[in-house]
Amino acid sequence: MSQVPRHSPPVAKLADDDAGTLRLGGRWTLRFASQVTEALACVPDNLHTIDARGCERLDTLGVLQLLRFAEHRKMTFDTLQFREDQQALVAAIEDVHDDRPQRKKEYGVQAMLGRVGLGLVNNTREIVALVSFMGEVQVKLLRLIKQPWRLRLTSTVHHMEQVGLDAVPLVALLSFMVGAVIAFLGAMVLQDFGATIYIVELVNAAFLREFGVLLTAILLAGRTASAFTAQIGMMVNREEVDAIRVLGLDPVDLLVIPRLLALLAMLPLLTFIAMVAGILGGMAVGAFNLDIPATAYIARMHETLHLRHFVVGMVKAPFFAMIIALIGCLEGLQVEGTAQSLGERTTSSVVQAISMVIIIDAFAALWFMQMDY
Repeated sequence: MSQVPRHSPPVAKLADDDAGTLRLGGRWTLRFASQVTEALACVPDNLHTIDARGCERLDTLGVLQLLRFAEHRKMTFDTLQFREDQQALVAAIEDVHDDRPQRKKEYGVQAMLGRVGLGLVNNTREIVALVSFMGEVQVKLLRLIKQPWRLRLTSTVHHMEQVGLDAVPLVALLSFMVGAVIAFLGAMVLQDFGATIYIVELVNAAFLREFGVLLTAILLAGRTASAFTAQIGMMVNREEVDAIRVLGLDPVDLLVIPRLLALLAMLPLLTFIAMVAGILGGMAVGAFNLDIPATAYIARMHETLHLRHFVVGMVKAPFFAMIIALIGCLEGLQVEGTAQSLGERTTSSVVQAISMVIIIDAFAALWFMQMDY
């Protein structure tokens, strides 16, 4: 057999004296993975022996490729020949390469119930973690009263700008459009009864009680909760949060409380902007499409507007802000150090925040209705 040059790629060719024997040469290692596949792909079918004693180097990938090649050709393990120094590696891999359990496909009611149960357990853990985290943050907020120097004022103002000022154009534009849509829909129903003027009450009540705060909270749940999770999650991935703990500092004081206070301050202001923009959207539709002059619209609004509608909408804003901030920060702190975990937690924070906002708003609406307020 001809000598194979050192550091050469894998070679597989039939022996000159026996057409049923395949002689291997070169390096059958991970570095030459593609060449290993190509070398074995060109081998004829009529084989009874594979001689790997001429391989310069053999690693796990090479042995696995040869074993699977032999199984594919219906050849037994005895038909493979290795050198003495290769036997230990080959024996270890041969013992375990068939032990991988086949993944069973699960169908039917039992599998469905299992998935539902697992989902309920995971959701319960998320709820317990959120409640525990809320308690921890509240304790450390109360600690600021005794130790006000712990408050990171610069960081809080920075997040107020990101959370509030940067979101004003988006909140105002979408609220204006939604106000116009509500006015259109109300006009479609009310014009049949000759009561088009009542769209003023419809738009005002809808935006002051529900749509102003709900639309703002949903926008910030998608925009801000995901940003909080991504920012804190990247710090976890880069081990910056561990470094904060090593320095004797509290990650909740540095990362969570400034974001929470910023959202508590800015969400009510954005809610007020959304209310005004929504009312202006309804007014624009009334003036340009429904023949309700702006002066008449404002006069009707002045006559029918109730302060309690405004109070109901503004009272919900701090609760939504706390939920969005806590979920965003908690999911960021739960990132496990991989890019996949960061993406999953960011998605989870948005879904959880939006779901919780809608659920809390629904319960609040029912409560205020029962209280006749």
